[in-house]
Amino acid sequence: MTPLICFMQVFRTLARRHWWVAALGAMMLMATPARAGDDSLFRALGGEEGVARISAGLVERVYADERIKHLFQETNPRFLTEQLRKQFCELSGGPCKYDGETMKKSHAALAINKAHFNALVEDLQLAMDTQGVPFATQNRLLALLAPMHRDVVTR
Repeated sequence: MTPLICFMQVFRTLARRHWWVAALGAMMLMATPARAGDDSLFRALGGEEGVARISAGLVERVYADERIKHLFQETNPRFLTEQLRKQFCELSGGPCKYDGETMKKSHAALAINKAHFNALVEDLQLAMDTQGVPFATQNRLLALLAPMHRDVVTR
């Protein structure tokens, strides 16, 4: 086994357990920064249909996840799916416009901790795995979402 393959296997294992490892790795692996109008990530996620499936899969998982489902009791699943779809679409360079609340405002009263945040990221990774999204593509999206950590985690 070559050192690069061994490193990638160790990295993947760590990234599955710690969202920040995946985000850091994605930032290191990206050869060029995203440019305005660059929809390559959006296309790699499967376009509008792929992003919709990922969003729906994530919502299905969080409502079944014992670690975090209580955080979503007051949220309509269809509304959440649509907001996530728009947010992922816009962040990845797609044609959508996220028009929801800021992350800080929408999460302020939820007392979200790091474990909750990490559980959501794990659920997102599993939703992307289910859709066959390659690991490198997953990391590109996670790198865009990682800065939201400071607005979402409130305790």
